[in-house]
Amino acid sequence: MVKVFNFQVNLKALFVKYKTVIKFILTFLLVYAVLTLSYKYYLHVSETGNFYPDYFTNLTARQSQSLLESLGYNTQIAPHAEEPSIKLTINGKYLARVIEGCNSISIIILFVSFIIAFADKWKTTLLYLFAGSVLIYAVNIFRIVLLCFGLYHYPWRKEILHVVIFPLIIYGMVFLLWMFWVNRFSRKKKHNA
Repeated sequence: MVKVFNFQVNLKALFVKYKTVIKFILTFLLVYAVLTLSYKYYLHVSETGNFYPDYFTNLTARQSQSLLESLGYNTQIAPHAEEPSIKLTINGKYLARVIEGCNSISIIILFVSFIIAFADKWKTTLLYLFAGSVLIYAVNIFRIVLLCFGLYHYPWRKEILHVVIFPLIIYGMVFLLWMFWVNRFSRKKKHNA
């Protein structure tokens, strides 16, 4: 009986000691779960919509096409016949497919979950969430364009472009936004100072 009591006391002491960490983890997981389930529902509902394969993936492909065309490339996009994606071609050369994972929404969900878990004042948090999400989306468009440019001019670098540089750009951006938030705005930093 004494061992059970000591275990409960020790467990309670651990919860008190790591209350901030536990609150961060639970908040992050809750927000991430709610946003991910909402996004999955959106994907399910958009299967019958006007935009193939879904609105955000379609928008990402169209904006990537527009940026490539503004850089002087004859770019076409078309629905992929065999999978829910959009084919992107330059001068008739099929270079990439824009799939649901390329629209940056999943990465924005990850970003938002972390920032809310470290939330401070709601006005500052909401402004940062909006600005960060827009920045992540814009950088994502630029990384798709960079990938297409690279695949068009340096097709033998396909593996390093898609596996290393492509993810490094977007995840690096998210990491920098997280670090800026924690070091500049987060209440956790102020409490620990």
